[in-house]
Amino acid sequence: MAYIDYYKILGIERSATQDDVKKAYKKLARKYHPDLNPNDPDAHRKFQEINEAHEVLGDPEKRKKYDQYGENWKHADEFEAQRQQYRSYQDGQEGYTYWTESSDGSGFSDFFEQLFGGMGGKKSQRSRYVFRGEDYTTELQVSLADAAKTHKQIITVNGRNLRITIPAGIANGQTIKLKGQGGPGVNNGPAGDLYITFVIPEDARFKRAGDDLYVTVPLDLYKAILGGEQIVDTLDGKVKLQIKPGTQNNTKVRLKGKGFPVYKEEGKFGDLIVTYSIDIPTNLTDKQKELFREIQSITQ
Repeated sequence: MAYIDYYKILGIERSATQDDVKKAYKKLARKYHPDLNPNDPDAHRKFQEINEAHEVLGDPEKRKKYDQYGENWKHADEFEAQRQQYRSYQDGQEGYTYWTESSDGSGFSDFFEQLFGGMGGKKSQRSRYVFRGEDYTTELQVSLADAAKTHKQIITVNGRNLRITIPAGIANGQTIKLKGQGGPGVNNGPAGDLYITFVIPEDARFKRAGDDLYVTVPLDLYKAILGGEQIVDTLDGKVKLQIKPGTQNNTKVRLKGKGFPVYKEEGKFGDLIVTYSIDIPTNLTDKQKELFREIQSITQ
């Protein structure tokens, strides 16, 4: 696991107070915030590093572990437990060569022995203490149109560029796991996993409810009364619908299979529900008003 100097990232000394940490974080966070640097991937990466550094150094307990164990600070409790266990065994086994073994037949790691000065005897060739890597989490924003199709996208996580495939039909707030794409393990331990949560903003045309889509289509009064043809947008193009004479306001039409793709069920789609909103004409001429009055008198 590569060593990350959080003090260097925040530009402070190891003797800095907690107030110094807080001030340095606020200053850098403002400078590299994604909202102020929308098209700068380096600023985005720097902002993530600053947040990570503040998460550790801004917490006195985490900072204490980091100062003592460096990049392995998250495993401090395990190291301490092993050290206490070793001391207990050492007190009762003085003069003997001894090592502890985990459930998989492994023992203390080289790193552990470097930290605590070895086992007090000859090191076993099987000596190894394995840690699984850290799980990473991130958010990825995609448009409704992009979420409706399987496509590839490059994301940056902890300075690494990953090319991922996003399945069609992904939902807002849905989280998927990429096994082994998290932090590296210690002593050849398994890598952690990457959890990606998708954020899909509201679309200007369509509203989504599960696998169904809803769209409101304006319909002029004359077409609503007399009938005709109406062009309607769908996710994959336009369709021509026949309007029945006498169509009422808020009439709904369901278009089977024209909705959102069903997640990981190829060839299956929800429906598109079209709601007609009848536009009442304004700024009528005197002649037009007279014609409406004539129609009114006939129908009464």
